[in-house]
Amino acid sequence: MFQLMYAFTAAAVAVSFALDRDKSIRALKVTVKKLKRILPAFCEMLILVSLLLTFISDDFIVRYIGGGGLIPTLTAAVAGTITMMPGFVAFPLAGVLLQRGVAYTTLAAFTTTLMMVGVETFPIEREYLGLKAAVLHNFVQGMLIALVVSIGIGIAFGEVM
Repeated sequence: MFQLMYAFTAAAVAVSFALDRDKSIRALKVTVKKLKRILPAFCEMLILVSLLLTFISDDFIVRYIGGGGLIPTLTAAVAGTITMMPGFVAFPLAGVLLQRGVAYTTLAAFTTTLMMVGVETFPIEREYLGLKAAVLHNFVQGMLIALVVSIGIGIAFGEVM
C-alpha cells in the first residue's frame, strides 16, 4: 500500500516538474519549510504515544472497558480521545480486545475517537486551524460522530436496543 502511495507521489512530482519546473521547486521549498516547522511537534507526539503504549497493557484496558454498557463505552471514548495511535496499531488492538470480551459498541467508541478526536494533536490543530475550528473538530464533531457510530455498531450487532 505504501509503495503505491510513494509511486503515485513520485509520479505526481515528476509530472509537476515536467509542466512547470520553477513552480515545482518553489512548492518543494514551501513543503520542506512547513515540514521543519511541524516535525518537532510530530516527534513529541510520537514519543508520548510510544510511552503510553509501553506502560498501559492490554489487561489494564480490558479491565476498564471490558464488557458492554454505557460506562465502559464512555470510558473507551474518553480513552480514545486522550490516546493517539495509527490505524495499523489501533485495529489489531481492537481485535485483541474483542477476543478478550470487549463489546463491539465499546470498541467502536474507542477506535472512532482514536481516529477522529485528538487531545494530543489539539495544540497542533489549534495552531494551524485556529481555536474555534480545533474545538469544533475535536470535541463537537469528532465526539458526537464517534458516539453515533458506536451506537450504530451496537444496534447492528444487537448490543444496543
